[in-house]
Amino acid sequence: MRNTKLYNIIAPLLFLAAISCGDEKENTAAVSAPPPAFPVAQLQQKTVTGYKEYPTNIEGVVNSDVRAKASGYIQKVFVDEGQKVRKGQVLFKIETQSLNQDASAAKARINVAQVEVDKLIPLVEKNIISSVQLETAKANLAQAKANYSGISANISYGTIKSPVDGYVGAINFREGALVSPNDTKSLTTVSDISMVYAFFSLNETQYLDFLQNAEGKNLEEKLANFPEVDLILANGSVYEQKGKIQTSSGQINQSTGTVSFRAIFDNPNQLVTNGNSGKIQIPTIYENAIVIPQTATYEQQGNIMTFKLGEGNKVATSLVKVKASVDNLYVLASGIDIKDRIVISGVGKLRTGMEITPQETSFEEAIKPIPTLFRN
Repeated sequence: MRNTKLYNIIAPLLFLAAISCGDEKENTAAVSAPPPAFPVAQLQQKTVTGYKEYPTNIEGVVNSDVRAKASGYIQKVFVDEGQKVRKGQVLFKIETQSLNQDASAAKARINVAQVEVDKLIPLVEKNIISSVQLETAKANLAQAKANYSGISANISYGTIKSPVDGYVGAINFREGALVSPNDTKSLTTVSDISMVYAFFSLNETQYLDFLQNAEGKNLEEKLANFPEVDLILANGSVYEQKGKIQTSSGQINQSTGTVSFRAIFDNPNQLVTNGNSGKIQIPTIYENAIVIPQTATYEQQGNIMTFKLGEGNKVATSLVKVKASVDNLYVLASGIDIKDRIVISGVGKLRTGMEITPQETSFEEAIKPIPTLFRN
């Protein structure tokens, strides 16, 4: 009986002691656990190049509409679409049979008028008739010659030649079609595409950025100093030839709110031609800029935030102003200093004042783009 009573007293004490030891071990473990680890990098300045793209339309340097100068039916088409032609090469022949008949009649009228003048000259010299009659006859002769010249010109207009060296575009009228100078469509267009123009536009904000950032005292100097541009073709490939911005209207179109620009590209293989579309890619170089990986940021109420590492390995939020986005990087205008160290990933798990275990990472490693594992 006595042993039973002793057991009933000691057992609860041993149980309480065991619980106390367990709590002490847990508290010790909690105190000794290190702060969570996050990768941290020291900022560096870097020169990066960003690109902005603008839709563009392509045209040959020379685009000459070929039109009929006289009315008539097309008798013959001597070329085909896409054919290379030389200046002066015959493209179309318009039927001129009726004009030839008119020319014969006009020639006959010249002969009649000439006979009349020849007959009156000696009569005037002998004072048989008044000189007024002779002058009238000469005027009739001049009018007959002018009429003949006009008909002859119309006959020559029946042979339509290429005005420039280039390539034949779409042929809008074929044999048997009646054409006239009043047609809204041209017979065809001959284009010189050894060089091509790329037309594009900037809105007012973009134009002001261009004026403020390009080197030069005036628009002409800024265009001359501006770097070469790329042409992105409709299939997404980059055209092999570099282009140069030549001109700008320098005025904002009130209807569209844009300023037009024109770039020129060599086109030795005629890879691009009239009507092609694409994008002009304009480079912007940011020299010795402070850049951070976008993985080091998060957005809060429309603002871009990042975490700086402070004393005691505690992090603090910092609002940054982004100048540009280049690939996986932000080019910063303000918000952090080159001397700062920042957390480069996992920022969604942080809060201001939180202590971390920094994992030092090189800056070059920090700004490497993350490879794409899956594609749609």
